[in-house]
This record gives sequence, C-alpha cells and structure tokens, in this order.
Amino acid sequence: MTKKIIYAAALLLSAFQVNASQSINLSPEFNIANGLAPVDQSQKISVLEPFHGDFRILGSKEYSHDEQAKFSPIDYAVTRGLFTAPDIARQISINQYDRYLNWSMAKPPIPAQYATQLVSNMHIIPANPDIAKAIKKVKRGDLVRLKGDLVQVNDKNLVWKSALDWNGVGDGACKLIRVDSIQWIEKQNI
Repeated sequence: MTKKIIYAAALLLSAFQVNASQSINLSPEFNIANGLAPVDQSQKISVLEPFHGDFRILGSKEYSHDEQAKFSPIDYAVTRGLFTAPDIARQISINQYDRYLNWSMAKPPIPAQYATQLVSNMHIIPANPDIAKAIKKVKRGDLVRLKGDLVQVNDKNLVWKSALDWNGVGDGACKLIRVDSIQWIEKQNI
C-alpha cells in the first residue's frame, strides 16, 4: 500500500513539473527571463540609461524559443503621449511577430512622421521574479507606468542593444527594458 502511495505521489509530482516547465523555462540559461541573476558566465546585462514612462498597451506577445527569450519573455506594443487617449489608441491595429511590430491607423490625428514616434515595440526583461509574473498580466488597453533601465544584453554571439531615442523606425528602434516596477494606472478595454 505504501509503495502505491509513493508511486502515485511521484507521478503527481512529475506531472506538476512537466506543467510548470511548459509555462516557465527552468533552464539556468533562462534565469534572467525569470527575473533571477544570470548563472551562465557568458550572459551580461549593461545599463545604458534609466527609463520610466506611462504607456497604453496595444498588445503583448510572449516568446520562449528565440535566442532573446533567455532574457525577454514578452514584448509590449505600446503608445505614449497623445496616443494613450483611449479613443485614439482604439484606432490602432497591430501585428506582433518575430520581435517586430507592424501597426496601422486609418487617420492619425498628427502627421505620420510624429505618429511613428508614439507607437513602439518594447522587449521586456524582468528585474525580479515578482516582475516576471506581473509583466504577463497586461491586457490590451491597460495604461501602465514602467520604471527600470534601457539595457544592452550580451550572450555568446548575441549583442542586443536598446534604442535610446524615440525617432527610430524599423530594426534597432525598439526599447530593451529591464523593468524594476510596473504599476497599473488604468484598466480599459479598447
């Protein structure tokens, strides 16, 4: 009887471990993506400058199988400034794929060259395990305050550096942020 109970407990534990590893990669290479300190000696995060701001979430996409997923488990498509107004943000359509963001808007309320500075793709690195959980709770329409640092990531052959200004478009224009704090200012369905 005792052997059956031990066997049943072992099966239950292994099922739990399989479930847990499907949602969180427990490999030491993924420590940073889980909000922990790097264990792999080749992994390094360098702070470029402090970062903070209020952003309306247009969408989020989780990643687990690309090289960058060891650092950033999620990307946010965001608006800032004038475009955080719900009636404007609601008009923006997005498509997130392979760490890129495409967006469109039928009639931007400002010239296109300025509109491109108000929509951005952000690669999010959690600074601790609590932030690693919190960053996955965002929903389209949420207005959040993010604080942390713009960073550069180095890992073997990977050099991944945050853009430092809002004027860029295309490859290399995204923000790479190690988030120390996320605060919900408003929850809105847009």
